[in-house]
Amino acid sequence: MYLRLSAFAAALALTSPIAAQDNADTAEAAAEDPGKFTGADLFGLTVGADPQISPDGSKIAYVRRSNDIMTDSAVSSIWLIDVASGRETPLVSGEGSHGSPRWSPDGARLAYVSTQSGGGPELHMRWMDTGVSANITALAEGPGGIAWSPDGTRIAYIARVPGEGLKLGSPPAKPEGAEWGDPLQVIDRVTYRRDGGSYVKPGTRQLFLVDARGGAPRQLTFGEYDNGGSVEWSPDGRTLYYSANRREDWELEPLRGDIYALDIASGAIRAVTSRDGPDMAPQVSPDGRRIAYLGFDDVGNAFDQTKLYVMNADGSDSRQLAAGFDRGFDGLEWTQAGLFASYEDEGTHRVARVAMNGDVSPLPAMLGSTYYALPYTGGEWSVSEGGRLAFTTASAQRPPDIGVTTRSGTRTLTALNEVALSGKRLGTIRAIDVTAPDGTPIPSWIQLPADYTPGTPIPTILEMHGGPYAAYGPEFSVDYHLYNAAGYAVLFTNPGGSTGYGEAFADRIEDNYPISNHDELMAAVDAAVAQGFADPDNLFVTGGSGGGILTAWVVGKTNRFKAAASHKPVINWVSQALMADGVPYFGRYWLGGMPWDRPMHYWERGPLSIVNNVTTPTLVLVGADDYRTPRSEAEQFYGALKLVGVDTALVVTPDSSHNNLSQTPSQQAARTASVIAWFDKYRDRPGIEPSAPAVMGGAE
Repeated sequence: MYLRLSAFAAALALTSPIAAQDNADTAEAAAEDPGKFTGADLFGLTVGADPQISPDGSKIAYVRRSNDIMTDSAVSSIWLIDVASGRETPLVSGEGSHGSPRWSPDGARLAYVSTQSGGGPELHMRWMDTGVSANITALAEGPGGIAWSPDGTRIAYIARVPGEGLKLGSPPAKPEGAEWGDPLQVIDRVTYRRDGGSYVKPGTRQLFLVDARGGAPRQLTFGEYDNGGSVEWSPDGRTLYYSANRREDWELEPLRGDIYALDIASGAIRAVTSRDGPDMAPQVSPDGRRIAYLGFDDVGNAFDQTKLYVMNADGSDSRQLAAGFDRGFDGLEWTQAGLFASYEDEGTHRVARVAMNGDVSPLPAMLGSTYYALPYTGGEWSVSEGGRLAFTTASAQRPPDIGVTTRSGTRTLTALNEVALSGKRLGTIRAIDVTAPDGTPIPSWIQLPADYTPGTPIPTILEMHGGPYAAYGPEFSVDYHLYNAAGYAVLFTNPGGSTGYGEAFADRIEDNYPISNHDELMAAVDAAVAQGFADPDNLFVTGGSGGGILTAWVVGKTNRFKAAASHKPVINWVSQALMADGVPYFGRYWLGGMPWDRPMHYWERGPLSIVNNVTTPTLVLVGADDYRTPRSEAEQFYGALKLVGVDTALVVTPDSSHNNLSQTPSQQAARTASVIAWFDKYRDRPGIEPSAPAVMGGAE
């Protein structure tokens, strides 16, 4: 029996009597207190994303995503900003979803992807002087990797080409008018489902070319493997560069990929890189002589920082740039103003200009992630020919706006949530000093409620990020502000394995995750208590994905927490390695071998091995369509907790994948409300006895 999240009230009502009363009181108080941040405020949020600056730097087209209360969804539209005046105008809005704006080289046209025709995503064009838009080509599935030719006459893109799957036998002839069951699903691919994309349909992703005025597209690549990644033109318009894994064993080699050059006239393809590892994201210099790209050598590690390279256009004389810069690069653009690269850096996301001698010169912009549920680092950006950067901004008080660099620094051009949030009392973030037992500093922060009284210990939630090769920073988080509004402080850290602190820090969890993180996390809790923020008798723990694994591990190692909530955990590495959407990856790289070769290693690193130690009441949450850490992992944990007599409940979000933002706004609010209700059930309150465990009901 699963607790549904489709009805907001269900997550609140099916708890203990005290929790239900507390939430009823909270709802009443929220109605009387408009300054309180509540789940309903998710419908007022708007996120600025995918800022694309025009070649001359005078305009920015960006995607505006607004949560709509009537459709319970995020609605995407494209807006235009005049950089000089800051004036905004809508470009593409109304029925359908609109995104991926890309400027023509002369800035006179804007290509974009839209469902406004009522079907699937299609490639559209807008003429900026007249405001006229037209559908350029009808596609079976949405295009990606849109890239204009240098002369503005053609557009290259990537799209899936349907294929024929394996057929085994055939059913009998179906009589006319008969209604039969669905046909059998026959699978022979190694990766047969992808999180967020359901089961993989037969077919491959291929490269196409279409006239910018419209017409039938020309398919450029073929074969039983994907040709994808970013697409880049040579300045003379004769060659396309892209990344792909075109090896015979591509399905079993997830960390292989080379950069290829495709001659448009003949269709001939040649590899310009070759190594044991992935090469990707090619960017051609304005003079066409060199190519910058990202990659690393695959030596079998769970994580390797992505490095920056440059080579001649024919693939010769490849060398690493900024070899002494101990950060992983994740994005590139090469314009007349130079080579620009983005990277994580100590809880922030930055963009720098990289010189050919390897010097790295950071720009003043601090980028913000569009993943507003939790404070992950990240950001989206583009750069003009003159070197002006458009980017998504970072703030602890607001979801990302659109910013631009100036001669003296940066300027924020939008205020998308000022009206909705200016009257809300939001929590504030403070950095706290934390040192691991071995003396290593562990970057940590605590977000305190708006009405926090300095020096007063309050109930505190340790919330841990996923990845595990990812990072948090002092950014806006809906979940954290909801926790604050319920009276909880939120402690969050970047323990070993977090990115943006160098290779050695990420390698602290190599071949031992999640074991080694425990002492680092407990050191953060100890510091929050010692510094007077956290009430040692009112501690709670939660996290999702990698943080869900850590939650399951922590409650098997300590009983210091009053209650726990484990979102989308991995509990059993054997089933994870063989059922997740990365079958060729997880066992080989994260566990160092196959489960039949290292059975005890798999067992010892899994929270299932210590579940008999758990006494902490633990809520388990998962998306019904999560294929990254499959639903079966959460169900195993729930079943094990029931068998060892621990108070638990299982919360399943319908139609949700691994990504929290795949949930509707009401589901996001209800999911967080269920966690708060669970914690409230066990929270010590003066004059109120903790409630007895309640039976969690509901049907699905």
